[in-house]
Amino acid sequence: MFRLALIIFYHIKKIKFMALSIGDDAPLFTLKSSNKSDVSLNDYAGKNVVVLFFPLAFTGTCTKELCSIRDSKADYDALHAEVLAISVDSLFTLAKFKEDQGYNFPLLSDWNKDVSAAYGSIYDEFVLGMKGVSKRSAFIVDKNGKIRYAEVLENAGELPNFAAINETLQELQ
Repeated sequence: MFRLALIIFYHIKKIKFMALSIGDDAPLFTLKSSNKSDVSLNDYAGKNVVVLFFPLAFTGTCTKELCSIRDSKADYDALHAEVLAISVDSLFTLAKFKEDQGYNFPLLSDWNKDVSAAYGSIYDEFVLGMKGVSKRSAFIVDKNGKIRYAEVLENAGELPNFAAINETLQELQ
């Protein structure tokens, strides 16, 4: 019986970390935002959503990525797309990061790492022995809750392909 339980647990964990593909249903989530409110993917039903995972607030590449989104927010608005940025940082850290950088989109805390895992966007081990840090990733969830773009980067120093993201959003118009 114990062995059967271990096998089932292994398969559940294996499924949880499976990569998402174009056309898959986007895993639903509700996370705390930097302003302490609940934000759910369901809140954006009927809208296209760019879901970004980033490793850590206040780091060079993460700041560069999110500042790029901030500075291009009008382009995403013109494409009728919402942006949600997720990391495993605490909501308090994210609040300070958002305030310091003037981000104009929600920063969500995946403190328990469940959403990062569901999207296949989590490092088993990151730098300096840190475990369970979000991988830099970009997903587009369409108006019907389907994945229309998926990019999970192994190298945290790389940025998502914003040209491909914008092209996909244009195709969804």
